[in-house]
Formats: sequence, structure tokens, C-alpha cells
Amino acid sequence: MVQVGLQLYTVREQLEQDFEGTLQRIAELGYQGVEFAGFYGRTAEQVQEILQKTGLKALGAHTPYARLKNHLDEEIAFNKQIGNSYLIFPYLAEEDRNRWDEIIEDIRKIGLKCQQQEMTLFYHNHEFELTSSLEGEPVLDKIFGRVPASQLQVELDACWVHYAGYDPLEYIMKYAGRLPLLHLKDMITRPDGSAETVELGQGEVEIKRIADAGISAGVEWLIVEQDFCAKPPMESIELSMKWLRTYQNEGGQIHV
Repeated sequence: MVQVGLQLYTVREQLEQDFEGTLQRIAELGYQGVEFAGFYGRTAEQVQEILQKTGLKALGAHTPYARLKNHLDEEIAFNKQIGNSYLIFPYLAEEDRNRWDEIIEDIRKIGLKCQQQEMTLFYHNHEFELTSSLEGEPVLDKIFGRVPASQLQVELDACWVHYAGYDPLEYIMKYAGRLPLLHLKDMITRPDGSAETVELGQGEVEIKRIADAGISAGVEWLIVEQDFCAKPPMESIELSMKWLRTYQNEGGQIHV
């Protein structure tokens, strides 16, 4: 049964104010795991203790490119201590997007080092890897084409695939077997063409079909993320969990 997690960037301000209390509430809402985006000054021992207390699993950690490149051993040691074996390349700054050949080679080297230390490196997409091309192919496909699956796994953000104008289901099927982590995110397109993230089921993304396809493709975790919340973020993640419970009640093969 596929588990459900939360990308903690969604509740970043709440974690800043009350790290342990926010994680406790996330667990109470029914999320089984959390994907970190920073640790808010806590030591590995402190994070491990809170995870044990709340029953949450560290399902992954979004780790900045510079940390992966220059401080990988530290990141691996920290994450191993909190029980996490998935390190995720989360985002590439705009000023770095004109040197993809170098970036992809760095990803390959980082992925190999992770593999050698019994960790797994992932790449998490936004829209720009699909709207930019390298040698006539979307950059996202070049990344996964050049770096072998043994050194790099896929964390597909289905919402950004949709926003880029591609079919998320096609990408899920394309990377089936290499896709343990799938971001579930909904959005509406504003009049100016920009994306506004909303709670699951409140936007234009075909969340149910994406969840179904992800489960069929062998994902381990469906991960809720809402980059920006019009409502209080804790209310937003509760509403998204309500959608997930309805999805489960209607036959979705998830555990909540």
C-alpha cells in the first residue's frame, strides 16, 4: 500500500515558529512521512527524537545543490542518523541553467557517491527542465538519460509537468520503475498565465488519474506539496488530506 507524505516546504513558516508542534500536528492529520526542506537549526539527534515521538518517517530531504556538491558526506551522515536514505536535488537557480552539461555531470558524480554510501539521489523537477531543451530533447529527459538509474531516481512533480504543457501520465509511465517519489500538487492558472497552487482537488490538475498512475507505476510515496497557500497552510494540508481520505474510500490504494 502506497504511503502518503508531506513536503515540509508547505509549512515552512509554521516550522520556523514551532518545529516539534507542527510535526506533531502533521502526524495527527494522518501523514505517515515528511520530506524535509531544511532542518531549522536542529541537530540530527533532535530531529530523530521528534520523529520517534510523532511516529513520522523521514521519507526524503530536499538538499541544495551547493550542499550536495560541497558537503555531501555531512549531509549523508545527518540523514542516515534520522533514518532517511533519499537525498533530493530540489531546484536549480536561474543563473545556473546555462551550463546543463556541467550540472548533469555533477549530478552523476553525486549520485555515484550516494550509491557507494547506500544512499539514493533523486532529481525533483519544476517546469523549466521541460520548457528548456538540450540537444533537441527536454532537459529533464537528458538528465535521466545521461545519469543511470542506479545513480539517480525520479521524483516527479506532476503539477509542474502539467504547467509545462506536458501530460503527467505520460511521464509517470515513461519513468515507471524509477519513480519511488511522486509529488501530488494541484494548481489553477491565473489570468497572467502564472500558476497558483491550491489544495488537492481544487484546481485543474487531474490528481486522481495521476495518483492512480503513480500507484500503478510502483511509487512508494505520494507526497503532498503546496508551494503557496491562500488559506493558513495547516488548514490547506488538512483539506488535502480530506481529499486523500475520500480517494482511499473510493478505492485508491493508499494508506492514510
